[in-house]
Amino acid sequence: MTRGGPARRSAYPRGGAVRRSAHPHGRAGRRGAYPRGRAGRRAARLGAYGLLVLFGAVSLLPLLWTAVAASRTTTRLAATPPPFRFGRNLPRNLEIAWTEAGLGEALANTALVAGAVALGTVVCSTLAGFAFAKLRFRFKGPLLLLVAGTMLIPPQLGVVPLYLLVARLRWTDELQAVILPSLVSAFGVFFMRQHLRRALPSELLEAARVDGAGLGRTLWHVVLPAARPAMAVLAMLSFVAAWNDFFWPVLALTQTGNPTVQVALTGLGRGHVPDQSVVMAGALLGTLPLLVVLALFGRHIVGGVMRGAVKG
Repeated sequence: MTRGGPARRSAYPRGGAVRRSAHPHGRAGRRGAYPRGRAGRRAARLGAYGLLVLFGAVSLLPLLWTAVAASRTTTRLAATPPPFRFGRNLPRNLEIAWTEAGLGEALANTALVAGAVALGTVVCSTLAGFAFAKLRFRFKGPLLLLVAGTMLIPPQLGVVPLYLLVARLRWTDELQAVILPSLVSAFGVFFMRQHLRRALPSELLEAARVDGAGLGRTLWHVVLPAARPAMAVLAMLSFVAAWNDFFWPVLALTQTGNPTVQVALTGLGRGHVPDQSVVMAGALLGTLPLLVVLALFGRHIVGGVMRGAVKG
C-alpha cells in the first residue's frame, strides 16, 4: 500500500514530462502549424484563380481578335505579321456593316425568334419532363427512349421534308418558319426530366394531392418552383442556340424577306474581294447582344443552379 501510493504519485510527473517532451513547443508549436496551413490554402487559391484567369483569357481571345480586325482594313489584315493592336476604322466599319447588312431589322427579328424559341422550349420541355419524371402512363419507357433517340439523328436529314411542308404552308421568308420547328427540344425534355427526377420529391406531390390540389395547381405551386433553376439554364441555352442558328434560317429566310442576324451577315461576304474588316465588324455587332444578355442574367442563372443543387 505504502509502496504503491508513492509509486503512483511519482508516475504523474514522469507522465507529464513525457507528454511535454512529446510536444517540445507546446501550443506554440501547434500555432506555428496554422500559418503554414493558411499559406498552403492561399497558394492553392491563387493557383485556382490563375487557372481561371488563363482560361478566361483564352476564351476571350477570339472576341478580342474580332474587335481588332474590325478596327483595321482588309489590306492590313492580309499583311504579315497580322495586327494585334486596335486601329482607327472601327466606327466606320461598324457603320458600313450596319447599313449594308440591315442589322437593325435583323437584330429585331433574331431577338423575336430567339425569345419565342426559348419560351416555347422551356414550357414544352418542363411539362414533358415532369410527365416523364413523375407521372405514370402507358408506354412511358419506350416513349422516353424514342425522345432521347431523336437526338442521335442529324437535323440535316429532316431539312427536305420540313422545307416542303413550310413551302406548302406558304411560310417561306416568314419568321414562323424558323420559330415553330424549334419549339420542342428533345434535349430540353431529357434535361428537365433528369432535373425534376432528383429535385422534386414524390412526397411533395402526394402531399399536394392530399390537400386537394389539382394537376394545374400542383404544376404552378410545386413543380415550377422546383424546376426554376433548370428552366433558367435551359432558357439561356435555347436562346443562344436560336440566336446562332444558321443552317435552317438560311434556307427558310432570305435577305429580301425577314432575315436573322446570321442570314444578314452572309451579305457582307459577297463580292469578288470581300472586305474582311467589315465582315468582322458585322460579326462583332451580332455578338454584342449575347454578351449583354449574359452580363445581365448570368449571375441569376448561376445562383439558381447553386440553389437547385443545394436543395437537391
